[in-house]
Amino acid sequence: MAAVAALRRLGPLVRRAPGRVPFRGHRLTPADDEMYQRTRVTVLEPESPSIMFIEGYSNRGFTISGDVVVGPCAVLPRSILQWNVGSHRDISFESLSLFRLLEPHIEILVLGTGDRVERLHPTMLRQMRECGIAVEVQDTPNACATFNFLMSEKRVVAAGLIPPLGIYQGM
Repeated sequence: MAAVAALRRLGPLVRRAPGRVPFRGHRLTPADDEMYQRTRVTVLEPESPSIMFIEGYSNRGFTISGDVVVGPCAVLPRSILQWNVGSHRDISFESLSLFRLLEPHIEILVLGTGDRVERLHPTMLRQMRECGIAVEVQDTPNACATFNFLMSEKRVVAAGLIPPLGIYQGM
């Protein structure tokens, strides 16, 4: 008992002493004590400031890396362009020619077709595969999420996005 009383009297002194661990009134198990160990973070590769990231979408357009784009757009690894399509019916081999001409070569093209996943002509998709570009057709909300995920993995990806008719996330 006398030792416990002495430690309680010294507790404030131990806490103030530099380089000392604070006195704890209870005993921690090894798993609990791991919480109090210091965490060290080493940055292996800093994030690129020029990475495209889709922050929001609405029935009017998209917010991409702080820029507002009205209407359908083509999101490329380092730029954003307006895409001249009105609906999924306007997506053709010609409207996808932009994605085939890019350098470095696009690995994956994510197409957002609005509120629903729309079927595109199988011949057009086959022609894109023959050019070495995998095409993923999704509804626009999922296409935005897929694009962001692939960009975070540092994949060479592009997106062709048509705004959804319903309002999901504000711009």
